[in-house]
Amino acid sequence: MAKVAFLGLGVMGYPMAGHLAAKGHEVTVYNRTAAKAEHWVAEHGGAMAETPREAAEGADFVMSCVGNDDDLRSVCMGENGAFAGMARDTVFVDHTTVSAKVTRELAAFSEGKGVAFIDAPISGGQAGAENGVLSIMCGGEAGAFARAEPVMQAYGKTIRRLGETGAGQLTKMVNQICIAGLVQGLSEGLHFAEKAGLDIREVVEVISQGAAGSWQMANRYETMADDAFDFGFAVDWMRKDLGICLATANENGASLPVTALVDQFYKDVQSLGGGRWDTSSLIKRLRALG
Repeated sequence: MAKVAFLGLGVMGYPMAGHLAAKGHEVTVYNRTAAKAEHWVAEHGGAMAETPREAAEGADFVMSCVGNDDDLRSVCMGENGAFAGMARDTVFVDHTTVSAKVTRELAAFSEGKGVAFIDAPISGGQAGAENGVLSIMCGGEAGAFARAEPVMQAYGKTIRRLGETGAGQLTKMVNQICIAGLVQGLSEGLHFAEKAGLDIREVVEVISQGAAGSWQMANRYETMADDAFDFGFAVDWMRKDLGICLATANENGASLPVTALVDQFYKDVQSLGGGRWDTSSLIKRLRALG
């Protein structure tokens, strides 16, 4: 079993760190709000640290799952950052969805300290984290990935190295691009069914067995029908991710017209007060339009 530091105990990180402890790893956690780290230790055992540096000292692996580029820099860099406490040959695994730019920046810095860096964004939502069945998209040096993969198996079902540093983040961008279009299409379909006087549940029972079926349809159509949006990934975070996708597309020349449009639709949802609603709330925007 490994000695692991886990930085960030949000809706994803909290259960992920819990799975590590349940598998017998020696886990030290750090969270910006110390009360949540205290609660985690009370529930799972292990230890908590006051700084990322303290958590990382003596660890074999340091995992992070924080909010955005700036959050990741803050837990990695500086006098109290994790890199300051990591020994040579330690592996840093970042599960945050961030830009490929910050990933490459931190990977280059860590290389100078003799620390391996794996970018490993996740997909599967809160339920996937709680059930330990996340999909994990990884980029980085093959040897470091091979060392980290058995540890990630505590909370991952599908774990794949897609290439060198940044490949994991780029793959996560593909994931978010695909989700954006799917959720908008599902929202329009269900909205159309409502306007046509059809029973949404009966319609989905039929069409979900054919080519229209998807994870989003299977897992979100009922809550969408009920106008309930407190399930899963928040709109504010989706807009952050789509912003990364669109900025990267400007750099590599990809054309993302639907993604750009759906990003603006999510902006409309935010203006309705739905920044913390889950991504299926795109249908709420259509209902508001009449």
